Amino acid sequence: MSANDNSYLRLGVNIDHVATIRNARGGDHPDPVRAARLAAEAGADGITAHLREDRRHIRDRDIERLKAEIGLPLNLEMAATVEMLEIALRHKPHASCLVPERREEVTTEGGLDAAGQHNHLKSYIAQLNEAGIRVSLFINADRAQLDAAVSLGAPVVELHTGAYCEAAFAGDEAQMETEFQRIAEAARYGAEAGLEVHAGHGLTFETVGPVAAIPDLKELNIGHFLIGEAIFGGLHSTIKRMRAAMDEARSGRAVVGR
Repeated sequence: MSANDNSYLRLGVNIDHVATIRNARGGDHPDPVRAARLAAEAGADGITAHLREDRRHIRDRDIERLKAEIGLPLNLEMAATVEMLEIALRHKPHASCLVPERREEVTTEGGLDAAGQHNHLKSYIAQLNEAGIRVSLFINADRAQLDAAVSLGAPVVELHTGAYCEAAFAGDEAQMETEFQRIAEAARYGAEAGLEVHAGHGLTFETVGPVAAIPDLKELNIGHFLIGEAIFGGLHSTIKRMRAAMDEARSGRAVVGR
């Protein structure tokens, strides 16, 4: 299976938490740009970085370096604010994924309310589209949100897989199945509506298989688990293992990482 194969599922690696470790002590180590290079060598198809308002992990200079030094497409996760729009238009990443953001949250807690914030988001999406930046909306697996993405002119959506992963972690198989079916149905509905559908948040070796096997998905974005697991097995081998688990699930040979 290759990147030119229509059935190929892309892997975007989020390097935010390499920067989290760096910032815990200050200085320049570990370097998130080095992590991006390793991800590229291990089979990642893109790099994701979330530049938050409070700069708790990724910093402005990281975005500058990622754009200048990494050959893979850069996906800039950002809130829909004037400051972030100006940064995106200045650096022109391959893609900008609009996400909800609250200063007090530990991580992104849910999908963007594209339906409820339609008027607020419209101008941001239009300006990003005009600049040639692929716009993605990080949303819950909900038809109303998918319809809003179409209405807003966002070509891509990323479905929030957090509830599915939380159910798996809790050992609640019934809820896990419910959440999985919600994701699969949303992926189908979005693809039929003309959207390119991605997914991510909380995916692990144990949970990635069923999601990777959903044929309507084109890309998975995974970060925190990969960086955490790299402590034990190394970043390069961890990403290669995730890449292999995705490929096996997509081919029908397996549904979980080994």
